Amino acid sequence: MAKKNANLSNFEKDLKKLQDILDNIESDELSLEESIEKYKEGVELSKKCQKALEDAEQIIKVLDDEK
Repeated sequence: MAKKNANLSNFEKDLKKLQDILDNIESDELSLEESIEKYKEGVELSKKCQKALEDAEQIIKVLDDEK
């Protein structure tokens, strides 16, 4: 459960980083190599955000079942 809470607490920060990466790539100020590196970083952040959303969904299901 502690890991799930950590995922949730970092979600907004990771989402902001993901948006910053997208803005960077779309700005056309990066080289192709830099864009690829940022893309890789974005994919990893996207996976973390997806995991956090799945964890949140699981927590909500548990809470609903406790009613």
